[in-house]
Amino acid sequence: MHHNIEMPNVIEKPYVIFVGDETSPVYTKTGSGIAHWDRESCVGQIRLSAEAANLGLPDMSLEEAIAAGARTLVIGIAVVGGAIPSSMRAVIADALTRGIDVASGTHDRLADDPEFAALAAQSGARISDVRVPPPGLPVGKGAKRSGKRLLTVGTDCALGKKYTALALAQEMTSRGMDATFRATGQTGILISGGGVPIDAVVADFVSGAAETLSPDAAETHWDIIEGQGAILHPGYAAVSMGLLMGSQPDAIVVCTDATRETIVGWPDFALPSIQEIIDLTVRIGSVVNPDIRVVGISANTSALSDAEREDYLSRLSQEHGVPAVDSVATGVGPIVDAVQS
Repeated sequence: MHHNIEMPNVIEKPYVIFVGDETSPVYTKTGSGIAHWDRESCVGQIRLSAEAANLGLPDMSLEEAIAAGARTLVIGIAVVGGAIPSSMRAVIADALTRGIDVASGTHDRLADDPEFAALAAQSGARISDVRVPPPGLPVGKGAKRSGKRLLTVGTDCALGKKYTALALAQEMTSRGMDATFRATGQTGILISGGGVPIDAVVADFVSGAAETLSPDAAETHWDIIEGQGAILHPGYAAVSMGLLMGSQPDAIVVCTDATRETIVGWPDFALPSIQEIIDLTVRIGSVVNPDIRVVGISANTSALSDAEREDYLSRLSQEHGVPAVDSVATGVGPIVDAVQS
């Protein structure tokens, strides 16, 4: 590659997850995602009150976490409005003073905070703002890369593209396949320890960022790329388009929600059909990879009963000729079977 870019946003593990005094599980999704998918990299959690959300990790002080081997204090909350709550500042400052790295996915950059920046400069600790893309990203070239790629795509946002990608990578690895999860959003980056926050990349460089994220690999290697947005989304179509072009997927898995009828937050827009998403994604993706094919459907069926789920998934499978799963309720085994065949 002409552009000499080291793998962006590599964050040192193990982590201690900082919940602060946030009580709502909605705002601790980053922390709970890491605790669920990368439990072995978490030494514990720091909560500032007994009411704070519990991620199911051992409670400890910063001192205890450092003694347990923590290398990075991860801000486990996504705060509305971006600013770090003042109650959390003392622990962050303490970590940076002791030379412990701090990683954050919030919109406000910790590195832009004069107090934190000065402490980090003194101790040599690193502040990782995972929402900040690496410098020097190239424009996409569209050149063929070696190795295999699978991209999760969706009928909408927030319906399981990350979860499905993580489950696929885990299932493939457990079968002895050579597979890597490639993160494109802040929670995924923190779970996997690296990646590119694709929604923060300037538009012209999105496909180049996706190429950088998934470089040449062995022919039997699979990169499982976390999708973003949705190709027919009135707000976020652009990021999905760039990610598709740069990923050059050999395989796509379409993610949907069994009961959703309109695009979340855009009530005037009906949810597109799975077939529309397949047709459009294959049409666009075939520009950079003529071998692109759909290998499965992953649906969130949490609102259905067991009997309804079974009917719904078998109907989807018959209609589209590929395995249909719920990555949480049934697991993604049938999709990996299809990939292996």
